[in-house]
Amino acid sequence: MSEAPIRFDTKIAVLLREDLEPWQRLNVTAFLVSGLGTVVPEVVGEPYEDADGVVYLPMFRQPVMVFEGTKETLTAAHTRAVSRGLPCSVFTGDLFSTGNDRDNRAAVRAVGTGELDVVGMAVYGARNGVDKVVKGARMHP
Repeated sequence: MSEAPIRFDTKIAVLLREDLEPWQRLNVTAFLVSGLGTVVPEVVGEPYEDADGVVYLPMFRQPVMVFEGTKETLTAAHTRAVSRGLPCSVFTGDLFSTGNDRDNRAAVRAVGTGELDVVGMAVYGARNGVDKVVKGARMHP
């Protein structure tokens, strides 16, 4: 087995609006990354197993980079991700007032792409492409 560091040519990034409450940041991040492995299955690694043989669910095979930015930064990043056709998920401000998947999808569907109040997004793709999408954002503290 090689001990060389593993480098990835792809990147998973989450971008959060800087004015979210701490509980919102955690909740939004969890929701945003939840769909990625179903659409891009190669991002999910193998199941984990402890020394006693208990098997645990697989997780992403690479780090998830979390960024934050202003409302304008998120709007620009969303526009860039959509225009580049990168797989992305969005969480809008309206979703804080819904309580289930059906209502969440209806809330997003009710608003045009350019008018979405994006408070969080996740994006996956080639490292340089994702870097261009999150340009202007800073690493989450």
